[in-house]
Amino acid sequence: QVHLVESGGGLVQPGGSLALSCVASGLAFSRYAMRWFRQAPGKEREYVAGIDAAGSTTSHADSVKGRFAISRDNAKNTVYLQMNSLKPDDMAVYYCNTRLGATDYWGQGTQVTVSS
Repeated sequence: QVHLVESGGGLVQPGGSLALSCVASGLAFSRYAMRWFRQAPGKEREYVAGIDAAGSTTSHADSVKGRFAISRDNAKNTVYLQMNSLKPDDMAVYYCNTRLGATDYWGQGTQVTVSS
């Protein structure tokens, strides 16, 4: 069974930084691309960033480009999301995701609150 467990969320002031982590189990982690999504209250879940299995190719949504960075450590079965220059619009529950075949797997999410 695939399990994804996010951590690292919290309360931060505008302009601050947070680093999210997602530990995966139940899969050959180094074989799969990983993604981060987020969902704000009353809004649909949206793509934030993705990284290929080897960690050599990344993509970031335009809304976070230049501020957020996705990375991974295959030896630790962990994907990261470094978030800098946080804005109130970044406030959301952040989810880790991977897809095996036609099945999407999600973590429970970690809350990021940006407020002064």
